[in-house]
Amino acid sequence: MILNTYIAGPFDANNYLLMDKNTKEAVLIDCSEYKREIIEDIYKLGAKVKYILLTHGHFDHVLGINKMREALNIEAYISSADVILAENVNTMPKLLNLPMSEVPIINGRIQDWQEFKIGEHSIKAIPTPGHTKGGMSFLVNNEFLFSGDTLFCQSFGRTDLFGGNIKKLINSIKNVLFELDENIIVYPGHGQSTTIKFEKAYNEILKYNE
Repeated sequence: MILNTYIAGPFDANNYLLMDKNTKEAVLIDCSEYKREIIEDIYKLGAKVKYILLTHGHFDHVLGINKMREALNIEAYISSADVILAENVNTMPKLLNLPMSEVPIINGRIQDWQEFKIGEHSIKAIPTPGHTKGGMSFLVNNEFLFSGDTLFCQSFGRTDLFGGNIKKLINSIKNVLFELDENIIVYPGHGQSTTIKFEKAYNEILKYNE
C-alpha cells in the first residue's frame, strides 16, 4: 500500500492518495484543490484512480473536485446528507471574502458502512456525524482511518456550522471511533497523524459528557 499526503486549499486541508501496489488501483480521499503535484504523482506511480471519496462537504475539502474529475475521468462520492454543503460551496468563502468557486459535480452517494475496493484492500465508510450531518470516516484494512474533520490529533471538529451537532460528534468519537483497534493510525482532515490509542488518552473530547 502506498499513501501520499498533500496539504492543499485555503485552510491547508489534507488530501490523500492511496494506492494498491499490485494492481495500481487507487483512491483520492478529499479534494481541497486541484494540485499539479497530485496529478504528477499519479502518472509517476501509474496509479489507476477509481474515485474520489469525500469525508464531508465543507468547501475547504471539495474545491478541487471538478478539475480533478476532468483530469482523471473519475467520479466523486459523498454522503447524501452532505450534498447540500457541497452545492452551497460558496457560502463560507463569501463570508470570508475568498474567491468564488464552481459548484462541485459529485456523482455518487456514499451509504453508511458501504465498502469500496482498491485491489485487495477494503475501504469501509463509517458514518461519523457531528462536524457535519453526513460526515464519514474511512477505515482501510483495519489499519488506517481517514477521519476528515471529525477527529484530530488531541482535538476534534467544530460543530457551530450548518449541520453540526456536538452530541452527535461526541458519540461518533467516543462510541464509534474509540471502539476501533487502538493501533489504527488516524489521518485527519487537517494536521498531523495520530493513533486511536493516543486519542483515547489525550483527546480534548474526553472533557465532554454525552
